[in-house]
Amino acid sequence: MLFALHDVTKSYGKITALRGLSVTVRPGAIGLLGPNGAGKTTLIRVLLGLITIDSGIGEVLGLDMDRKRLAIRQAVGFVPEDECLFPSVSGVEFVAYAGELCGMSRTAALQRAHEVLNHVGLGEVRYRPVESYSAGMKQGVKLAAALVHDPRLLILDEPTNGLDPAGRQEMLELARDLAHGKDMSVLFSSHLLPDVEFVCDYVLVLAQGRLVAQGQIQELKDLHERCYEVRVKAEAEDFARRLGEAGCTVSNFDHGLLVRLPPGESEQMLWSLANIAGQQIRHLRPQRSTLEEVFLKALEQDHD
Repeated sequence: MLFALHDVTKSYGKITALRGLSVTVRPGAIGLLGPNGAGKTTLIRVLLGLITIDSGIGEVLGLDMDRKRLAIRQAVGFVPEDECLFPSVSGVEFVAYAGELCGMSRTAALQRAHEVLNHVGLGEVRYRPVESYSAGMKQGVKLAAALVHDPRLLILDEPTNGLDPAGRQEMLELARDLAHGKDMSVLFSSHLLPDVEFVCDYVLVLAQGRLVAQGQIQELKDLHERCYEVRVKAEAEDFARRLGEAGCTVSNFDHGLLVRLPPGESEQMLWSLANIAGQQIRHLRPQRSTLEEVFLKALEQDHD
């Protein structure tokens, strides 16, 4: 089990950030989604043992969240959204210091710092002071510091914020490789849904401090009932007219048609009508929801 929370509540004065949150998550690449104020950052701080909860219990990597805070932080790597670099310190010194904080010897931490800086593409600038780094380099050195002690869980909080397109893509590919190539569990918090979908297989959606959806991304992107993407060989206008006359709802979609069948009908109806119209179907696929639709649907249900 990666982490499990039961009835966790955390308030800041009159503001309740987490409301009786219960969730169990297995190892893997997990996306953490939610609008501003949903409780994502508070959840991360709770998992790291950086704040004390008001009530509830939990475990991270099998360790009690309240009594084993230091052990949890030694087993978890964290890339915060906020600036956390020390001025006048080189990249390799910063990463090695992070390793020592996790209990590594000075020699082992330095050796490992060189290795992870090479891995994230910062080997050539390892001796430069971190304040001279670009935004992408700063995110890279924070990632290296989170990886130096070879954590079992890596938490990334908005890791692509402020990056240019090339830097963003590089960070996403590094995160995806760690999750899928290096078999490291990753908790990826972001407001950018394409980033989450690129890196993660599983998603948690928070709203107002509560869990409103969770599951495998592909399973959450349910098939739309009786809705199909259709492309035909010839002009689709006549076929669309016939579909409409047969009771289908038809709209244009990505150089083809989006067709919703009448109740009780199956895709065989499309083949039959195409045969009657003398049309050849070149593409036929049930329409899936996008992750954005899953996200918005979960938020709508929370407000109902």
